[in-house]
Amino acid sequence: MELFRNTNIDWLGKKWYFLGFSLIFSIAGLISLLFINHIPLGVDFKGGTQVKVSFPSTPNEDHLRSAMDSSGVKDFTIQRLTGAGNQVVVTLPETHTDAGNDAPRQAVINALTNNYKDSSFKIEDSYTVGPTAGKQLRNQAVLATLYSLLGMLIFLWFRFELIYGLAAVVAVFHDTLITIGAFSLANKEITLTVIAALLTLIGYSMNDTIVVFDRIRENLVTSRRETLAQVVNRSINQTLSRTVLSSGLTFLTVLCLYLFGGEVLHGFSFALVVGILIGTYSSIAVAAPMLVAYQEWRSKNGKSAQLPASRKARA
Repeated sequence: MELFRNTNIDWLGKKWYFLGFSLIFSIAGLISLLFINHIPLGVDFKGGTQVKVSFPSTPNEDHLRSAMDSSGVKDFTIQRLTGAGNQVVVTLPETHTDAGNDAPRQAVINALTNNYKDSSFKIEDSYTVGPTAGKQLRNQAVLATLYSLLGMLIFLWFRFELIYGLAAVVAVFHDTLITIGAFSLANKEITLTVIAALLTLIGYSMNDTIVVFDRIRENLVTSRRETLAQVVNRSINQTLSRTVLSSGLTFLTVLCLYLFGGEVLHGFSFALVVGILIGTYSSIAVAAPMLVAYQEWRSKNGKSAQLPASRKARA
């Protein structure tokens, strides 16, 4: 099935618009990460306790906060669970964990029993992570992401050329930065399931980029008289139908997961919704133009302007 026939869009001619788009979202995310919400780590990484509480009717969040404050509980957060009935999650920092696993849960019970107008609540579940375990999980998540990027860089270096690997890794880093920035801007917690989504996103975005790169390599073998910019434009247009079909169907799937999957999968699906959009965009607007920028840089510095994929890939 082919959606677009004989497409002739000048993608590289719009590179400054793409650069502006990327800069706006990257800088907005960085500002939030550095100065506003920072990295909103969940209990999995920063340590602490989450207590899930259900009520017979819709709870008043302001009254809940007032009840917790009146009981002397500090630095807590309260989050409504969408699509889960009348439930909230109370998150307490790791300072409440030091007194034992039952202390945070009991603190919530005491606060609601003594100070909340509707004492007919039920503790559904509680989840505690110590500060040491949280730090280990955080370090392992960072290492898993870095190792995956390094492995893909080596693979593309072996399969194509080093510049291809660098371009793909920069594009994936761009996708990851904007996705994490979106979490910071929306003040959504980053948990282990979100890290799993980010690793999935890295693989998905890299696969999309490789499809475009492979077509560029094939066209370079038979299109010696065209400039690299012309070959890149033509290659993107030739793979456009495949990109829109595969990414579009995947996006619809994760969008349904985000809308109807429930609170447990909310962070995971949000990361994929944002990531698939940005990952598809970066394969066209970030990774491929870097090849042309690399060639132009070599020409300006008096080096050979040989196309970086003029030979066959190593098997």
